[in-house]
Amino acid sequence: MDDKTITTIEWSMMDKHRFLALSTVNSLTLRSILYPLTVIKTRLQVQKHNSVYKGTFDAFVKIIEREGFRGLYKGFMINTMQVVSGIGYIITYEKIRDILTKYGNIKDSRIKGLIGGGIGSIVSQTIITPFDVVSQHIMVDSGSKKNASLNRFSSLTLNKNELARYGFAVTVIRELYRKDGLKGFYRGYFASLSTFVPSSALWWMFYSMYSEFLINLVPIWTSHMLVHCTAGTIGGITVAIITNPLDVIRANIQVHRLNSYSRAVNKLWLEEGIGVFYKGLSARITQSSISSAIVVMGYETMKRLSLGEEYRDKIRW
Repeated sequence: MDDKTITTIEWSMMDKHRFLALSTVNSLTLRSILYPLTVIKTRLQVQKHNSVYKGTFDAFVKIIEREGFRGLYKGFMINTMQVVSGIGYIITYEKIRDILTKYGNIKDSRIKGLIGGGIGSIVSQTIITPFDVVSQHIMVDSGSKKNASLNRFSSLTLNKNELARYGFAVTVIRELYRKDGLKGFYRGYFASLSTFVPSSALWWMFYSMYSEFLINLVPIWTSHMLVHCTAGTIGGITVAIITNPLDVIRANIQVHRLNSYSRAVNKLWLEEGIGVFYKGLSARITQSSISSAIVVMGYETMKRLSLGEEYRDKIRW
């Protein structure tokens, strides 16, 4: 084996049952760690100018002061359903890579990552968008009259009696259905696709590209896992910067219940101007860089632990 070459562990090289079981545990752990950054990023993106929070750290401090530590995990239980979409995503990604290799005779890992990441994201978003819509409404609610300025983020008016009877998540679901029917749960679906499909496709492409670039810069004894984690982190930052405006538009469509992509773009441009390009960007870069490093560490570890016996001596840690 050439130590200056990064070897990609493909679908055909793994024990699938072990890989999927490990993926589920890894996904739940990752979401538990990163969820507070998702809440902060969403609130920064849907506020008008800096009306409530001045930045990532300011949002972190104010949420804890006003809502307690639990405020950082608003909507978490609904959001954990993303584990289902995550499994669908990773299976689709790996199978598309496998198909491209077997039937398309494509060897370039960057191209396979670009195509597999994009298609995987389409499958994932189709599953998760309803849960995403509900969890975002919960994320941006402050839960108190004293902090009413925070509650104006959401376009829903929740009945106090229903809140007491059904709880927050069920009340949000009932109100969304009452106002918009089933289509309300897929509000922003195409905006989500326009954000997450390119984000996913580009991330996997950059991940492969940076991995191949970095392996030629580092000493031969360098851990390949370290190279992967570094490549994933840089890739995450790159994609966060490129796609941030798309993520801002998506969040505003879903939370403010805007009816069209063009309306959301016009509204944001009138309110924020050039600021729309970096609205919530610091939180997104922080979230993306940390999540990318942790995702890669978990992903590459799971793949190595799932390797068939005949491949284990061919893959470096």
